[in-house]
Amino acid sequence: MAELQMVGVQLPRVKLGNQGLEVSKLGLGCRGLSGGYNNPVPDDVGIAIIKHAFSKGITFFDTADAYGAQANEVLIGKALKELPREKIQLATKFGHAGFDPATGLIVNGTPKYVRSCCEASLKCLDVEYIDLYYQHRIDKSVPIEETMGELKKLVEEEKIKYIGLSEASPDTIRRAYAVHPVTALQMEWSLWTRDIEEEIVPLCRELGIGIVPYSPLGRGFFGGKAVDENVPANSFLRSIPRFQGENFEKNKIIYTKMEMLAEKYRCTPAQLALAWVLCRGDNVAPIPGTTKIKNLDDNIGSLRLNLTKEDLEEISDAVPLTEVAGARAPDVLTSTLWQFANTRARV
Repeated sequence: MAELQMVGVQLPRVKLGNQGLEVSKLGLGCRGLSGGYNNPVPDDVGIAIIKHAFSKGITFFDTADAYGAQANEVLIGKALKELPREKIQLATKFGHAGFDPATGLIVNGTPKYVRSCCEASLKCLDVEYIDLYYQHRIDKSVPIEETMGELKKLVEEEKIKYIGLSEASPDTIRRAYAVHPVTALQMEWSLWTRDIEEEIVPLCRELGIGIVPYSPLGRGFFGGKAVDENVPANSFLRSIPRFQGENFEKNKIIYTKMEMLAEKYRCTPAQLALAWVLCRGDNVAPIPGTTKIKNLDDNIGSLRLNLTKEDLEEISDAVPLTEVAGARAPDVLTSTLWQFANTRARV
C-alpha cells in the first residue's frame, strides 16, 4: 500500500533525454490560461498562477504558438520577467499552421516555416533562447529529416537548446533521432489513454528520450470534469467523444470507481490519477494544466504519493481500457495523432 510522504518546496527533478535537460518532476501546461479549454483568464491571474507554481517548486512550463494565437506565449513571457530565467525550463511548440473546418488541422513542417515560427516565438516570449522546442504535430508531406535538419541548425545557433517531438510515430522518432538527438517526446498519457505503452515507451527508453505526458488527468476527467455538469457550451471538452452523450455516462462509472479507490489511498481522484503517471518511470515529467491555484496545489500533492508496483496495478485495473467509451480526440484532429502520422514521404 502506498504511503504519503511530504515533499518540500524543492520538487523532485528528472532528466529528460541524454543531452543535459533537467526539469521539475511535475510541469505546468499553460494552454488553459489562454482559453484552450474554456474562457481565458486575465493576464494578472495567469501570471499569479505561474508564479505560484514556481514558488512551489515547478520550473518546467509548457506552451505553444498555437495556444491563444500566440497570446499564451506572450503571457508566459510576461510571467518570466518576474522569475529567474536561468532556473526555468521553457518549452514551446510549432507546427500548427491553421485550421480547415472541412479537413481539420493544417500542419507545416517545412524548414522555412520552422525557422519563422522559432523567431516569432522568441519575440512573443521575449527571451533569447527556448529550452525545449517541439514539433507540435508531424507534417506528413515533409520528410522528418528536413524538419529536424532545420531544428539542428537552430540548436547550433543557440536559439533553442533541445529538440522535442509531439504525437510522433515510432518510425518518425527513429528517423528524427538519426538526424539529431530528440530530448523529449510529448504524448497524451493517462489512465484512460495508454496507446504509447506498447511501442513508444520502450523506444524512448531504448534511445534515452524523456516522456512528457500531456493531459495526464484525461483532459480534466480525473480532476472532476466527470461530475461537473456545468462545462461551458464553448468548451473544447464538448468536442471530445469521451465527454459526449452515452460515452460520457459510461465513463462516469469509471470516475466513480476512482473516487472509491482514492478514499482507500487517502487522496483525491486527481492526485491518484496523476501519481499513477508520475510513477511510470524516472524519465517521465507530466504537465497537467489548471486555471485555479487550489487545483495546482492538489496536483503538486500527488508527488507525496509513493506508489508500489502492486498499487499501480490496482489503479490500472480500476480503469479497464475496454470500458473507456469514445475516442480521445475530435474527428477533425484524429488524422494528426501519432497512429496516423506516417512520415515516410521522400520528396
